[in-house]
Amino acid sequence: MKMRTMKKITSKQEKSRKKNRNQLIVGLILIGVMLFSVIGYSFQGSGGNVNKKIKYNGFEFIKQGDFWVLNINNNNFVFKYNPEEVEKINEYLTPLNGYYDQPLYIFSESNAAELEIYRNLNLFVQRIQKACPEGEKNCGENDPFKTCKDNFIIIKESNSSKIYQEENCVFIEGKQEDLVKLSDGFLFKIFGIK
Repeated sequence: MKMRTMKKITSKQEKSRKKNRNQLIVGLILIGVMLFSVIGYSFQGSGGNVNKKIKYNGFEFIKQGDFWVLNINNNNFVFKYNPEEVEKINEYLTPLNGYYDQPLYIFSESNAAELEIYRNLNLFVQRIQKACPEGEKNCGENDPFKTCKDNFIIIKESNSSKIYQEENCVFIEGKQEDLVKLSDGFLFKIFGIK
């Protein structure tokens, strides 16, 4: 005689909790793989070729592969563009010390621009978390809604390029192909490079 085993009964909350945990684990693994891939690729070098260097406002940028690396206090910062390739931002933006040990929320319509922000600010902030601006409809189902009371970077596609700040929100807007360059401009501004 065959015995049947009873299936464990799980609540919707428990299923939701497991699903959220699994999504978080997969997301963290993907971010880690992307981060280490980009950093590994950027330090790969160019065979026997001498890396190109530029000096800008007392900072030395070294071209490694497709990226520009800046070393400050034994910390490497990796950018797709160097300061000579991006436009100067005349708007006031909170400097880097305004982000220290604070949570940073990000909404982005460009994975590459989001990664640019993540790999260069992750050392300074408490954590970086995806979030959804109030009124936005294209968000992940688990992304919390945030306002400009929080440190919030919003990267959106637009016909005109601009970077500006309203309260604690920084808006980076431009054509899809320019969003990484604009993100680098934002980083150069808050780091005091440009």
